[in-house]
Amino acid sequence: MPVAVVPMEVLDAIKSRRSVRSYSDRPVPDEALTRVLEAGRIAPSANNRQPWHFVAVHDPERRKALSGGRWAGFLKECPVVIVGCGDKKRSPEWYAVDVTIALQNMVTQATAEGLGTCWIGSFDEATVKKALDVPEHFSVVAMLALGYASDKPKGERKARSMSEVVSRDRFDQG
Repeated sequence: MPVAVVPMEVLDAIKSRRSVRSYSDRPVPDEALTRVLEAGRIAPSANNRQPWHFVAVHDPERRKALSGGRWAGFLKECPVVIVGCGDKKRSPEWYAVDVTIALQNMVTQATAEGLGTCWIGSFDEATVKKALDVPEHFSVVAMLALGYASDKPKGERKARSMSEVVSRDRFDQG
């Protein structure tokens, strides 16, 4: 039986991804946004519960309301913010992990589309829920800034070596 090989293009997208905090005013094409959201929609989840709901925020006033976190001021300027919400009723134990997996799928697809992203964990959940009318049984897990970078990120991202972060059969790092 042939062994499936991960296409190099996926690894290239993962390696080339950078956190983008400065966006051009170029709009995100609907087709590209749909593919990014589809990448999240089809993500794996515990027991296939799919406890997510994503709000794609285009409206400048709503984006401004989302930008109040210490590190989130640039959300006012990016074309789209995707807010990942987890349904605490549908999957009380795993909603946060499942929504995070879905958002990471979106980050990878966005990179493949030539779009920049930035994870946003700096927010006041009550403020975000109020601005977007998020129901009580949902939790805001994270947000993603999405758009075209105003500048190409410089340099290579530094990552720890494989031997520093991977062990075989047992944890053997000190």
